[in-house]
Amino acid sequence: MHTDKQLSTSIDAEVPTAARMYDHYLGGKDNYAADRAACEELDKVVPSTRRLAVNNRRFLQRVVRTLAEDHGIRQFLDHGSGLPTQDNVHQVAQRVHPDSHVVYVDNDPMVLVHGRALLEQDERTAVIHADMRETDAIFAHPDTRRLIDFSQPVAVLFNSVMHCIPDSDTDGPLAVARRVAARLAPGSFMVMCQLVSEDPEVRAFVTDFMDKATQGHWGRVRQEKDVAALFEGLEILEPGLVEVSTWRPDSEVTPRQLTHEWIEFGGVGRLP
Repeated sequence: MHTDKQLSTSIDAEVPTAARMYDHYLGGKDNYAADRAACEELDKVVPSTRRLAVNNRRFLQRVVRTLAEDHGIRQFLDHGSGLPTQDNVHQVAQRVHPDSHVVYVDNDPMVLVHGRALLEQDERTAVIHADMRETDAIFAHPDTRRLIDFSQPVAVLFNSVMHCIPDSDTDGPLAVARRVAARLAPGSFMVMCQLVSEDPEVRAFVTDFMDKATQGHWGRVRQEKDVAALFEGLEILEPGLVEVSTWRPDSEVTPRQLTHEWIEFGGVGRLP
């Protein structure tokens, strides 16, 4: 794991990052040739990836709106938030509750630079540079302590990031999820989804490809049962754990995932 001080603050344009690849798939401009080339190679084997990225972003927006409107959540802690795009978490939440507080966490220095520039006018929102496995450092960070009251319900987001975390008994996805949940007040929410495939060849290819492309900054594509384990002890909101384009779609014509060589799978759990 890395602490806030140990993370690199330099941007290497030659090595793709998950955040910049995601930005490219969403039509953003904060990416480099290496990121776009990696996306092209990935698309040759899993051509649904752009649709998957768009659907995942829409899932995040629906989740935040639902938690704000239906459950009164005004505090959000977004792990592995990625580069700022349209309708970020704070924008969705603050349309419902203008006093909503949001802390974004990411280890990509480009996210830090762009995020802070975007958010410097908003005192209710902050971006901190940290590895999302460093729960102690994240919860103790001055901006987190300033903006989040953990004695009250909070929504913690791990949206499309658990696949970036390698397996480990101490800082793998399951350990991180349980460590975070143990710090939250009853009535808080955990939003978790990640890339999954039930096809062993797809899992092996994408895991190997992304590990090499990002020079080891990757975990693995997992199975639905692995994601389900993250929600043990939580009350799962309807419609349960699903492919995310089917989680409370806004309408019957909302774009859905058309192919399923790999999918974004997860949902929302409430601490009892």
